[in-house]
Amino acid sequence: LALCCEFVVLRYSKGTFSFQSFQLSAKGHLSMWPAFPSGQTILRNHKPCCAPEERQSSNKQALLTIPKPRYLEQLESYLRKELQSLDLTKTNSQELKLQPYREIFEFFIDNFKTYKPLLSAIKNEYEATLVYQKKTIRALEPLKAMVTTVSEECAQQILALQEKEKDEINTLKQEKLHLLKFIDDMKEEKNSLQTQVEHLQTSVAEEYAHYLNEYGARKLLLAKLNDMCNERLDMTRHQAEDIKGEDMVKLTLALKVARQDLTKAQKKLNTMIADYGDVVPRRDFESLEKKYSDLLQEMKSLQKDFEQLHKEYETLLEIHRETAEERDNFCAELQRVQLNCTPRPNWAKCSEMIPGGADRWGCLAVGKSSDQLVDVLLEEIGTGALKEINVFPGWGKGDKVPVYLRHEGDIKNKKLTKKDVVNILKDVWKEKIALEQQTGKRSSLPEFFLGYLQKKYGDAAAMEWSYTLYENMRLYRSNHVLSSFYDILTGKVGEEQYHNQNQLISNLQKELAACDGSNSGSLTSEQFSTALREAFPLKRRESIQELVDASRYKQDSAEDLIDYVSLFKEDEEGNAEPFVAKLRSQHVREKQAYLRQLKNELGDLTEVTADDLKTSFCTIDPDIDDWTLDTYIGLAYQVQREQPDQEVIPVETALERLLAGDVRRVGASPWDGRTTGFERE
Repeated sequence: LALCCEFVVLRYSKGTFSFQSFQLSAKGHLSMWPAFPSGQTILRNHKPCCAPEERQSSNKQALLTIPKPRYLEQLESYLRKELQSLDLTKTNSQELKLQPYREIFEFFIDNFKTYKPLLSAIKNEYEATLVYQKKTIRALEPLKAMVTTVSEECAQQILALQEKEKDEINTLKQEKLHLLKFIDDMKEEKNSLQTQVEHLQTSVAEEYAHYLNEYGARKLLLAKLNDMCNERLDMTRHQAEDIKGEDMVKLTLALKVARQDLTKAQKKLNTMIADYGDVVPRRDFESLEKKYSDLLQEMKSLQKDFEQLHKEYETLLEIHRETAEERDNFCAELQRVQLNCTPRPNWAKCSEMIPGGADRWGCLAVGKSSDQLVDVLLEEIGTGALKEINVFPGWGKGDKVPVYLRHEGDIKNKKLTKKDVVNILKDVWKEKIALEQQTGKRSSLPEFFLGYLQKKYGDAAAMEWSYTLYENMRLYRSNHVLSSFYDILTGKVGEEQYHNQNQLISNLQKELAACDGSNSGSLTSEQFSTALREAFPLKRRESIQELVDASRYKQDSAEDLIDYVSLFKEDEEGNAEPFVAKLRSQHVREKQAYLRQLKNELGDLTEVTADDLKTSFCTIDPDIDDWTLDTYIGLAYQVQREQPDQEVIPVETALERLLAGDVRRVGASPWDGRTTGFERE
């Protein structure tokens, strides 16, 4: 703080104004440093408390040659010593650095008695402003964290919507191309039928001309035949006259009657020819009529299909338009969120703070979201903090304290590595499963866990190992071995879920080995997909494809073979391959979807009885058997299958208990077969 208080004495001399500048010394009287050798200087338009804009060169030389006051040198020396003694590497280095300046300013205020109230008021106002700014910063820190969280959630939702929209658009495009191809085929078939109709019309016209020619020829033949008959009759008459000499009157009368009959016959013949001259044979007519009827029916069917396809095409166009509008809205919303929300953190900075550097951080962060990266970072921080703790405080010996943590006083920290903890927990599972197979009864995991530690390490050290293992399990939530053991140990998840997941993986390994006839340890993509469908007949096609993609995570995309043996390997810390992790996540996701259908079937009920729950299970899963149904009811009501189950419990409580147990679909969903493939898409 470089404050300089000047007393300016205004003196009137010979019609001009002169100023004399002075400074206070350490003892309170006026000091002449820095002095101006020029003596009095006449200044015009000079504002109070402002330095002149220009200085004489002689004044500058005088300022450099005259020494500083002793009190000023003492203050500067004190300030340098205080600043050198500070540790500026701490987080509050700026506050520590401000303290020496605050003390110098207080010394300065105490020595200026006249200006002490004003300078004290200035100092207090600055101090109050600093306190207010600190309070404001503290108040804004939770808001900053909340904004960061909201930004990450929005970004994840936007990415999910974009991915979903991308799949729907691709599906619609493929369906559109298929429909356009089908329409082209219909047009080609219509043109072919039109050509056939034209050909038939030409054939009918030719047949008609042929029949007209036949009609003319018949008329000529009939006329010729009549002439020949008349000539024959004349010859016969002349012969009769010559031979018999019959009466001329009688013959004339007979001839007249014959001519009248001939005229009638001729008229009748002409009438029939006129009436039926254009008539075709019935056989040809019936054949042509049948062909025409078949073609007309086929054309109507094709016209109906074409109208249906046209309607579907218009529907697809409308859906495409709505999808495009939603896409534009989402893009606008994305831009607005990107402008208004906090930028995403640069996770690469964490590699400088994590042991192992960028290589280890790259292995830890691969394929993880921001929320998962936060868990990984917290695990790394917690690991360092756990290594620095030497003792754990005991939880006491109350009834609410778990049996494996009942101890009073401090407990020594064994400081185990993650690898050691994983090996111990795997050995606990191994011993427990062997004991249950030998005795045929299921034992409690907390009691067996404590007994295992007492048997292996003794009663005195059992609690040290128990507390150390418990804290490590509570910390490493991203490790499946530790997190699953912790959830079962604390009662959040039933032990059956752990055994059923292991059985699920074991069955899949057997199915893959059965498909591998050559025992080479590798399968083609088609064989691998077939084995997955055989092992998981209820999985959807998308889930099967996700598993296939996860199996090819570290393999060359050009190779069609999948090394299925390596998919089930674990590293030394118990971390599984992406394929097994995806299989477990799908198992949890399918169970959650199954329970969501159950909740939707229950509707607006707040409390549920066993009968209502059974009815809902049978509705969403018609193939469920009685034994499995009783097991699920027992999980929800926490009773045995043979006990009465007429208790009424809240719906949320029942769903939470079912989520903690091993609940999964037995048969296919009844909704999968109610819609066609086109409608489902």
